[in-house]
Amino acid sequence: MENFIDLSGEWSLKSADWEHGRTIPAQLPGDNYSALLAAGAIPDPYFGCNETLVQEFRKYEWEFEREFDVPASLLEYDSVYLNVEQLDTFGTIFINGHRVLTGNNMFRRYRPEVKPALKPGRNVIRIHFKSAELEAKKEALRQKREIPMNGCSKVEHLNLIRKVHCHGGWDWGITLMVTGVYAPLTLTGVNLARIDYVHTEQKHEKKRVTVTAVAELSALRSGRKTVTFTFNGETKTVTASLKKGENRVKALFVVDNPKLWWPNGLGEASLYLLTVSTDDETVEQEIGLRTLEVINQPDEYGVSMYFRVNGFDVFCKGADWIPADAMPARVTPAVLDDLLESARLANMNMLRVWGGGQYESEEFYRLCDRKGLLIWQDMMFACSLYPSNEEFIENVRQELNFQIRRLRHHPSLALWCGDNEVIGATRWYGEDKRLVNTIHYDRLNRELARMVETFDPDRLFWPSSPCGGPNNFNDGWHDDSCGDMHYWEVWHGGREFSAYYSVKPRFCSEFGYQSFPSFETVKRFCPPEQFNVFSPVMDHHQKCVRGNAPIIGMFGKYFRMPESFENFLYLSQVQQALAIKTGVEFWRSLKPRCMGTIFWQLNDNWPVASWASIEYGGKWKQLQYHAKRFFAPVIGVLYQDEAKVLQLHLVSDLPVKATATVTAVAYDFDGNELRRFDLSASLRPNENRRLKSFKASELADLDPDACFIELVTVAETAEGRRFRHENTFFFSPFKRCDLHKAALQVQVEEKDGHYFCRLTTDKPAFFVTLDTPGIPCIFSDNSVTLLPGVPVELEFTPKRKTSLKELQKDLAVNDLRNTYN
Repeated sequence: MENFIDLSGEWSLKSADWEHGRTIPAQLPGDNYSALLAAGAIPDPYFGCNETLVQEFRKYEWEFEREFDVPASLLEYDSVYLNVEQLDTFGTIFINGHRVLTGNNMFRRYRPEVKPALKPGRNVIRIHFKSAELEAKKEALRQKREIPMNGCSKVEHLNLIRKVHCHGGWDWGITLMVTGVYAPLTLTGVNLARIDYVHTEQKHEKKRVTVTAVAELSALRSGRKTVTFTFNGETKTVTASLKKGENRVKALFVVDNPKLWWPNGLGEASLYLLTVSTDDETVEQEIGLRTLEVINQPDEYGVSMYFRVNGFDVFCKGADWIPADAMPARVTPAVLDDLLESARLANMNMLRVWGGGQYESEEFYRLCDRKGLLIWQDMMFACSLYPSNEEFIENVRQELNFQIRRLRHHPSLALWCGDNEVIGATRWYGEDKRLVNTIHYDRLNRELARMVETFDPDRLFWPSSPCGGPNNFNDGWHDDSCGDMHYWEVWHGGREFSAYYSVKPRFCSEFGYQSFPSFETVKRFCPPEQFNVFSPVMDHHQKCVRGNAPIIGMFGKYFRMPESFENFLYLSQVQQALAIKTGVEFWRSLKPRCMGTIFWQLNDNWPVASWASIEYGGKWKQLQYHAKRFFAPVIGVLYQDEAKVLQLHLVSDLPVKATATVTAVAYDFDGNELRRFDLSASLRPNENRRLKSFKASELADLDPDACFIELVTVAETAEGRRFRHENTFFFSPFKRCDLHKAALQVQVEEKDGHYFCRLTTDKPAFFVTLDTPGIPCIFSDNSVTLLPGVPVELEFTPKRKTSLKELQKDLAVNDLRNTYN
C-alpha cells in the first residue's frame, strides 16, 4: 500500500549510560534485553544466577533509532498518523528531530499526527526511553499518601505506573525490567478520516441473528466518506456524513441458520469474517455469533456464579495465564499458538489473563477465538494498592478507552474483571488503614466499571478476583458461598490435599501447587555441579519466599523420599498433579453448586520452579496430562469424604444425553482382582450424579495399605460420540503402600507417518511417564497407571521433524516405584 509503512525490522540501540554510548543492532517489535543478549553484550539472564548480573540496565535510559524512506505520495494524504501500541513505558518519539509523542502508559494506544515532521526521501525516527524504575520512584515522591505494593516485586512502586508488574519479578518470575515496543510501529496516510475500531452488535432470535457492524471513524473535519462492509457473503456500502472527531458508521446483516460460536468441547468455534474498508484502509475481524451471560443470582447455597453460552450452562475448566516470556521479543505467534493449543488439547475452555501481566496481543485473542477458549480478562492491577487521584484515573481511562474497544469484538472475551486480589490488599497493610484504603479502591474501581458500561455494556464487570460479585467485597479466600474464590490453604497453608474437600466454591479462579521443571529443562539453566535442589542455582530458580519447604514437607505426608536429583524433580510433578487433581475432581462432583475451576497457572515466563502445568519452552508437566483427564467431558470421580465413606460420582459436561458404564475394580499390588463394581447410568445433558456410596461394611476385608481401585468410565451419545476416562484411587498415602517394582517395557513403531509407544508391565505401575529429552513433543496421554496384561498405546506427536530411530534412542520411562530403592 502506498499509504502504509511498517517500521518493523532492524533498529539501533544505545544508552548514554552504557559503554560510552555503544550502539548495537536491535529488533522492533522487541526489547532492549533481547538485543543486548543477541549482541553478546550480556550473559543469558535465564542461565544460572545471571539474573543478578543484568540488573544495572534497568536504571539506564535507552534509545532505539532507525532510518526509513517516505514516498512523496504519502505526504499528499490529508493526514499521516503513527500507530503506537505497547510502548514500554516512558518513551518519547522523535521524527527528524521533532517530538511527536511522549508516552507514560504501556497499555495505551497512541496515534499522533506526524505528517508535519515527515519529508520525502530519507527520514529518521528515534525513541528515547526513561528508566521506568526511576520514574516510579519520582511518582512515589509526588503521592500525598503511602500506597504500598505487594512484596513479590523486587522493584518498588511499580503500582504507581502503568507497566507490567511482573517485569519487576514475582514469586515465579525473573526481575527483568525490559523496555521497548512490542507491537509493530506503522505509518498510515488517510484522507478525511481513519478507522479506529470495528465491532458488532448482535440480536439473537430463533435460527436467526441480526448483526450490526459498527465502524468507528475519527474525522479531521466534516465531510462525506464511503465505508464498505462485507460479512457472510454480503457487501453493503454506506456513504457517511462525518463530523469532526468520533463517528459511528453502521451496516446491518441478517444471518439465517447461523453457525454459533461454542467454547471448546461444546461445539465448533465457528467464525465469520467481517471486512470494513474505506478508500484508505481495510480492517478485518473474525466474528463469533453467540450469547453469553454471567448468572449471579441467590440460590440455596448462597449466590451463584457461572457462564451461560448460547443458553447452555458451562462448567469452566482451565488455568491462569501469565505473559509467555520475560523477554517480549520471544513471544512469537508460534509460541502463543503452542501454549494455547496445549490448553485446548487438555480439554480447557477458559483461561484467566492475570492482572499482574498485560492485556495480550491481538494474536492471542484471535487464537483463543479459533480454539474456543473463553477469556476471563483481568484489568492490569494486582496484589497492591493504587492511586486514586484524577491524574492516575485519567491515565487509566485512556488505557481502557483503548483496551475495551480493541477487545470487545472477540467472542472468546467472557468477562471484564477489575483486578487480581486488590480488594484483599485493602486489608493487608494494617487494619487501621483498611477503611481509607477501601475508599480509594472504590474510587478507582467504580471508574473501571463505568468504562465497561460505556464501551462494552453487554459484558459483566466483575470488581475483583476474588470477590463475592458486584457490590460484594467479601473475603474470597475463605467465603465459598458466593462469587469466585482463591483457595491457597493447601500450598500456602500447608494443609493436606484432603483440605480441598472442606470448601465448596461457586467458582474457584485460583488455586495451585508448585513443582520443579523436568530434568531436561533444568539442564538448560543449571550446570551439572549444581544438580541439587538446594544449590545456589536451583535456589535462584525458586522465587517463592518459602522455597522448597512445602514440596518437601508434603513429600513426607504422601511419598517415600526420592533417591536422586532427577527423581526429586519427577516426584515433585507427581505431587503437583495429585494436588490439583484432588481439588478439581471434587469440585466438579459438586456441579452445579461449583461451576468453574481455574488453577494457577498454565505457563512460565522463564525456566523456574513454579505452579505452571507447562514448563518454559512448552514441555507438558505431568499436571497438564492429568488436566487433560480431569477436565475430560465425562469423568468418573471417586473420593473419600470426611466420614470416610467412598463417594462415586459420574460427571458430564456434554450438551446432550449419554449412556455410561462405570467399572470399579479393586486390585492388590500384584495386579490380582479383589473386588469389582459394574454400574451403568443414563446421563442428562450437563448432569452430575452420585452413583454409589461404598459402605465400610462392603470393604471390610480389604487392607487399605495393600490395594487400590481402578475406575474406567465409558460414555456414548446417540450421535455416536464415545468417551473413555480412567482414574486411579488409593485408600492410603503412597508411602504406606508396598508398591512392587515393575518391569516396564516400551515398544515404538510407526504407522502411516504417526508414532506410537506400546507400554506393558508385569506389576501395577503408577504415574508411568514417557519422556523424550531433546525431542519436543506431546503424547496423547502420560503419567498413567499400567496394569499387568493391559497394554497401553500412546501416540507421540513431535513438534519438530524426527525419526523412529531417534525416538527409540531417546525415549525414557519412569514410574513412582522407581523413585526409591
